Amino acid sequence: MKDFDKQHMKIAEISSFFAGGKRVTLTDQPQKHVQVARNGPARLVDLNGDYVTRQCYVQHVRLAASDYETPVMFWHGGAMTGVTWETTPDGRPGWQMRFLQAGFDTYVCDAVERGRSGWSPFPEIYDTAPIFRTSNEAWELFRFGAPDGYSNNPNECRPHQGSLFPISALDHFSAQFVPRWTTHGQETLEAYFDVLKRTGPVWLIAHSQGGNFALDAAARHPEFFKGVVVIEPASAPEDIGAAKLVPHLFVWGDYIEHSPTWVSYRERADAYATALANAGGFVETLDLPANGIPGNSHVPMMDVNSDHVADLVQGWIDRIR
Repeated sequence: MKDFDKQHMKIAEISSFFAGGKRVTLTDQPQKHVQVARNGPARLVDLNGDYVTRQCYVQHVRLAASDYETPVMFWHGGAMTGVTWETTPDGRPGWQMRFLQAGFDTYVCDAVERGRSGWSPFPEIYDTAPIFRTSNEAWELFRFGAPDGYSNNPNECRPHQGSLFPISALDHFSAQFVPRWTTHGQETLEAYFDVLKRTGPVWLIAHSQGGNFALDAAARHPEFFKGVVVIEPASAPEDIGAAKLVPHLFVWGDYIEHSPTWVSYRERADAYATALANAGGFVETLDLPANGIPGNSHVPMMDVNSDHVADLVQGWIDRIR
């Protein structure tokens, strides 16, 4: 990608919007006297009324002179938000900045019930409780190291040999986690479709759970995508639908054989990619260790070689656009 050049990367606009969502009216809720303002008196809070729920937040950065007609859109993974793409846990520029530097306008999304999209009352609107991610789970699931290599002191953690994740920033990474609901998949897809109706076609880069959504979205509405890059999708849908009309790039990191979960997810994603290819779709797989780039975790956009992986993704876009 281009070296950072403030003269080249002039930003014309930073904006945001919400898409999707619906109004829900609650009645028969309790009224409470609550000290809402610190150091202020308690006041009556009436929880009855109208709520907007199941919306998606989108941040848009538009360059003064972009080099690409089609923007890049980023979807994050489970228990995470658009922070995934903004800055790495150890403080380096994230992929949003790298693709802006390369000349793309960008959209970064927070999915339904994540981050700035906000939450709704439970159990009055959300009918199930959220689940939460621990650092311990992330250590194993994101393939930073074996379970017995985890310590609540990052300086004492023992990662996989050759791991490229910045282990010293593990707590900064874990600080990103937010509650997630496991029953909002359809609502999330509907909100994403509303986003895409507003933006028009994009190059989509999606991670983990977001990668699963991306595969489903391309199968249902290929007209929204110039191409789809799925970074380690968490499994894959069974039906390829019309996805053969959209170029796909699957990106995989290292240490998958150490995780039964990821062995299973990859098997399903590989089967999906094979079905796409057999149907006449354009599909490529970037297996980083198989291509001489060992050590990447489940979050290559945060690993110390994140710029290199971004270069490879941009190279794929340049080849097929």
